[in-house]
Amino acid sequence: MAGEIVEYELAAPWEGFLATPAAGPAEVGVVVLSGSSGRIERERCRLFARAGVTAASIRWFGRHGQPPGICEVALETFVAATELLRERGAERVSILGVSKGAEAALLVSTLSDCADAVIALAPTSVVWANVGPGRDGRERPCSSSWTWQEQPLPFVPYDDSWMPTEPEGTPISVLGSYERSLATYADLLPAAAIPVERSAAELVLIAGGADRMWPSLRFAHELADRYAATGRELAMISRPDAGHRSVFPGEVARPPPSGSTTAVPPKRMRYSARLPGRPCWRRSSVPESHADNDQLILRRGWRRARTGAETSSTHQSRQRLQHQRARTMRSPNGHQPAAELSIEPSACSLGP
Repeated sequence: MAGEIVEYELAAPWEGFLATPAAGPAEVGVVVLSGSSGRIERERCRLFARAGVTAASIRWFGRHGQPPGICEVALETFVAATELLRERGAERVSILGVSKGAEAALLVSTLSDCADAVIALAPTSVVWANVGPGRDGRERPCSSSWTWQEQPLPFVPYDDSWMPTEPEGTPISVLGSYERSLATYADLLPAAAIPVERSAAELVLIAGGADRMWPSLRFAHELADRYAATGRELAMISRPDAGHRSVFPGEVARPPPSGSTTAVPPKRMRYSARLPGRPCWRRSSVPESHADNDQLILRRGWRRARTGAETSSTHQSRQRLQHQRARTMRSPNGHQPAAELSIEPSACSLGP
C-alpha cells in the first residue's frame, strides 16, 4: 500500500535510523543530517520513505567512540552512511544537511564521489571551528570541526570578544558572532572556503535572508559563485524574510525552545546546540497569498532529493572532475581560494 514503510534502528557503527518503502528497495537514497543538535532525524526519514526513498539518519557526535562535540569529526563517517544506502539497493544517493549538517554534506561532496546530490539548508561557505569539546574534553584552543584522512581541515576560529546585546532572558541571536569572526579572521577565509567548485554532485542551496544564527544567504551566494566557476548551474532557493529553521512538507513547525538561551553563559552561547534562529516557516508572518507558493518552492529541493535526477552536463562534469579531485582533493590542505565570479540571485522564494 502506498505510504507504508519499514523502519530499522541502527546500532553499529553508529546509532541511527533507517526507513525504506515497504514495496522494496528504492533506487534513490538520502542521508539526512541534523545541525548542531545532533539528533537523529527519524520523522524526516519517514517522510522520504513514504515518498519512495530509502532514508537514513545517524548520530555523528556525542556517543561512545565519537567526539562529545562537533570537534574534529571524521567526514568519512558520512561517506560510510552513503555506502549503507547503496548496500540497500540505492543507485543514486543524496545527502541532505541542515546548518552544521549542511557544512558536512558540502565538504563530503568535495572530498569523495559518494554523493550524487547535496541539499544544503542554511549552509555555510567556510569551515568553522569546533562547536563543543573534542575527545580531550577541551573547547579551547579552537580546533577544526572536521577531519579528512585523520587531518583537520583549515577553519575559521571564533572571535571571543563578541558579546550579545539582547536583554537577559530574551532569545539570543549569534549572527553578530559569526559576522565578527569572518571580519577578524578574513585572512583565513581563502584556506577555509568550502571548494564546491570541486564537487561533482548536483547542489541545491536553501537559505533565508532573516537567518539570525549565521549569514546563510550570504554563504549560499558565495557557494553559488564558486560552483558557477565550473560552468555548471545549481538550484538556489531563498526568501528575504526566512530564517535558520526549516519545515518540510508534512512536518509541523516547532517553536524555538523557550528560554533555551538563558542557561548558557555568554562566553559559550555560540556552542549551545539549542540556540534558536528565527523559524523559516512562520504562518503568522507569511502572508496567506504566499502559503501555497511556500510549499511548492520547498518541494523543489525535496523533489531533487527524491528523484536524484542527473543531467547530462552534470554527468559529464562528474567524469571530468573525478580525475582532478583524485589529484587535488584528497589532502585537507588542498582548499584553494574560490575564483571571483558573480551570478544573479535566484528568483525563487523560500518556504521551509
